[in-house]
Amino acid sequence: MKQYLTTFLLLCLALAGCDSLDQEPEATVTGSAVFSSERGLELYANSFYDVLPTANDIVRGDAMADYAARTQVPDFLLPGAFSARQSSGWDWRPLRNINYFIANNNNPAVAPAVRNHYLGLARFFRAWFYFDKVKRFGDVPWIGKPQSVDDPTLYNARDPRTLVMDSVLADLNFAIQNITTTADNSRSLVTKQTAAAFKSRVCLFEGTFRKYQTGYGLTGSANQWLTEAATAAEQVMTTGGFSLNAAGGTDRAYRQVFISQAPVGSEVILAAVSDPALSVYNDANWWWTSATYGSRVSLIRTFVNTYLNIDGTPFTSKDGYETLPFAQEVKGRDKRLQQTIRTGDYRRTNGNATEAAPPVFSYTYTGYQPIKLTLDDTYYDGGTRNINSLPIIRYAEVLLNYAEAKAELGTFTNADWVKTIGALRQRAGITGGLTAKPAVADAYLQTNYFPGISDAALLEIRRERGIELVLEGFRFADITRWRRGPLMEMTWNGFYVPALNQPLDLNEDGKNDVAFYQNTAPTPAAGVTYVNVSPTLNGRANPQQLKNGTSGELTWLTNVPRKWDDKFYLYPIPEADRLINPKLGQNPGWE
Repeated sequence: MKQYLTTFLLLCLALAGCDSLDQEPEATVTGSAVFSSERGLELYANSFYDVLPTANDIVRGDAMADYAARTQVPDFLLPGAFSARQSSGWDWRPLRNINYFIANNNNPAVAPAVRNHYLGLARFFRAWFYFDKVKRFGDVPWIGKPQSVDDPTLYNARDPRTLVMDSVLADLNFAIQNITTTADNSRSLVTKQTAAAFKSRVCLFEGTFRKYQTGYGLTGSANQWLTEAATAAEQVMTTGGFSLNAAGGTDRAYRQVFISQAPVGSEVILAAVSDPALSVYNDANWWWTSATYGSRVSLIRTFVNTYLNIDGTPFTSKDGYETLPFAQEVKGRDKRLQQTIRTGDYRRTNGNATEAAPPVFSYTYTGYQPIKLTLDDTYYDGGTRNINSLPIIRYAEVLLNYAEAKAELGTFTNADWVKTIGALRQRAGITGGLTAKPAVADAYLQTNYFPGISDAALLEIRRERGIELVLEGFRFADITRWRRGPLMEMTWNGFYVPALNQPLDLNEDGKNDVAFYQNTAPTPAAGVTYVNVSPTLNGRANPQQLKNGTSGELTWLTNVPRKWDDKFYLYPIPEADRLINPKLGQNPGWE
């Protein structure tokens, strides 16, 4: 084993390849010891996992989303602040490592089924790599072999999206057919079901992208991809053995998926696993509780309003919902709300004490402070200490992929509703509307989110996707494929404040928590945070104000323009890479 490991590590150094397509790869060794045994193939295949997101990538995944207020407006959305010089992501090192393995995994000393299993893994990771590239840049060069130092294809132009995505689909189909691992209790290894679940994600993205991004002339092939998405999701649903986590009941089952040290095996298909024994941690608490370290991401009220009442009716159908104060608006709602943000009964452990923990305004700008990915012990707040494993792929997403693909195809039935959206809502404690898809489109969703959608079921599927997958890193990709970029201009609004100088008890524990004032702060009261919402502060527009001046929703950074441009659906090719290889061209609008 030591001999194999040494050979593998040396080979990895030799195969480091090139940072990008404009740099020449280093020469490689033959790696005969690696490719002549199953153990060698296994050791090499372990290097592919670097392609997957880390737990910290997941923690920050939705830092740029329509429902997320944050400390600063991202440069990407500031007029004139982002260009090809700031662009990144044109890194091709993992691809060369994978392609080298594919090209050399042909030693007859290893049984064909074993070789094909590891080829399946390699092609799964190549599909993952390329899907990320296509989401970000659109057309990219398709490279299916390791390139030599003098290979002229190093300086090729980009290939059409259709060629690349057809190749991605072929890789995934090969992976599903040839990966022999059907189960992995650690949830850290790619299995046949992982490949099928990921295929449902890829095909849903591509099918809806082609349907709604009509400027590419690919609408005619959209349904083929949507059919592939539904078929792959159904495979996982019928043969994967997964289910929605129910442990802890409706009050805890949802969040338990994100705060458990060991991945919740019933629901999690693939995870970024934390392991204190190996000093593998993440910094979720530090990111989500620090006033300075993270981006202080807070949900906005327009999105929080989409959480249903516990009886399954829209919260926005309730009379006077616009002026309900925080303590009342979070009651009687979809129980995922109380497991996603700090609400009335949220408590934290501090040393030997357990304390009430309402929203903290040294962190949140809107009052809707996330807890979905954080641990409840304050010990974890001060650094990279978190021991919770975070899902990369989970069964709930597969259900959503299936529902959306079927709805887009026009074949979504009441039976489909029951086993997807109905099941997710039942896990969230919702009691009504679980047995049949809706017949009436929700006006709030149409007005604020999807004015072009009239299908009532599709609207609810999109509502459910936003709520179920919130803060897991899906939102900007969803906005891209739905062609709903203008949502990124949505006002960063917070909870309703009835009046100035009126302390609010946010969790109804009999202790006031926050008060909003203008100009001169009131006489301080113990335990109360005072927030200045004057129109101007230190001679400048105050970034935090009340919508109506002395009352209304909190607003944050309304004085900083955010302007959507359709060129933002694709990132620009980084300027440095284009200078070396002009054949790469540039994405529309970024020239």
